[in-house]
Amino acid sequence: MAGCGGGDQRTVVTVWSWEPSMASVAKEFEKSNPDIRVVVKSTSGYENLNTAIQNGYGLPDVVQLEYYALPQYAVSGQLLDITNRVSDMADFYTPGTWSSVTLNHEVYGLPMDSGPMAFFYNKSVFDQAGVDASSIHTWEDYYQAAKKLKSIGVYIAADSGDASFFNAMVWLAGGEPFHTSDDGKTVTVNLSTDPGTLTFTAFWQKMIDEGLVDTSVKTWSDGWKRAVGDGTVASVFAGAWMPSLLLADVPGTAGLWRVGTMPTADGSSVNSENGGSSLAVLKSTRKPNAAYRFVEYACHNRRGIGIRVAGGAFPADNETLDSPDFLTRTTITDSRGIDIPYFGGQEFNRVLSTAADDVSVRYQYLPFEVYARGDFRSTVGTAYQWSKAKLAFDAVQRRIDEGKKNSDGSALSLPQNPGSKVSLMDGVALWQKDLIEYGTNQGFTMR
Repeated sequence: MAGCGGGDQRTVVTVWSWEPSMASVAKEFEKSNPDIRVVVKSTSGYENLNTAIQNGYGLPDVVQLEYYALPQYAVSGQLLDITNRVSDMADFYTPGTWSSVTLNHEVYGLPMDSGPMAFFYNKSVFDQAGVDASSIHTWEDYYQAAKKLKSIGVYIAADSGDASFFNAMVWLAGGEPFHTSDDGKTVTVNLSTDPGTLTFTAFWQKMIDEGLVDTSVKTWSDGWKRAVGDGTVASVFAGAWMPSLLLADVPGTAGLWRVGTMPTADGSSVNSENGGSSLAVLKSTRKPNAAYRFVEYACHNRRGIGIRVAGGAFPADNETLDSPDFLTRTTITDSRGIDIPYFGGQEFNRVLSTAADDVSVRYQYLPFEVYARGDFRSTVGTAYQWSKAKLAFDAVQRRIDEGKKNSDGSALSLPQNPGSKVSLMDGVALWQKDLIEYGTNQGFTMR
């Protein structure tokens, strides 16, 4: 543990992270901390972490956790309480990110990056449809733009049932469907009557019913990348981490895209988070001081933050967000180290920095959010599955009504009738029922 082959007596700290720049951060950290060696393991999702916790061995010392996941691991006693180490750091970070690492006034990690929502759109495609995307400020504006895009055979968005997107949009609408008491023992789930949940669900149901959203492709799938790349999906609501991923996933559209602030239900300047993550020290570590030193370097030290931001991370700290070098940047650095003007010369970080300032801090995650998001697809996701099946059924029915046949001259056959409509609110009701049952089984008092 402390000693390695070749006489290396440094303390070894193991970090699990999916951040591409983490290896560079570790290398720089070691230069100023010669008593510590950092081993970075690239990982994503939480299956491996959950397995290691269950088995009791193979655990890292430091782990990257998305903000939505942190409460679940904090409540279950897996994370080191670092409150006393960070008493003067609250004002260093944006309010939204700091609140996301704080539970019952105790701090369980340091903000690593942030994901204020923004409107990423292919300006070229919107122009073809005669839409000025920069003038979209309300959901009604967005709806009208979607209809014009549909007239040229383009979807304004794709969504096949993504819990992170759904939650972020409910948050954007002012929703507060989840609450946990200060002692962490009582959890309220109020999806069925929460005003923000109802507002977004009704709007998105209209978008889906009118065929304005592509429900057939899953976000980040190869099909989604092709659709975004060829312009058949013209825009994305996503976190501020999206620029580097657009460059990596659809490099061929460089120069065509722009960034705008999120349209809201009433046009007000309010925002939510989608993604963003922290670095946390596991309570099981035998090297808490060394582990925390690395977390502090990566998330609070100017050099550590600078390395990650240069690699495409969106910062969580106020100083970087206000930096002229950051705000005036017009390029994204690709994997070859080449600066690409992906957004056509736009100073896109100015938009994203404003988006970070507007994030509401009232939304709360569940203390079992990792489970909740996994359950979303089998509950709310049923509405998307029905929609996809109905679109397929209707498409074949139209061809039959037009007298069309298969290429070999045989009669077309209808796919299975999807039956009675499954609405988003039907799925939400199932989700709420599941969450209350799960929380009760986990020992929470559910309301």
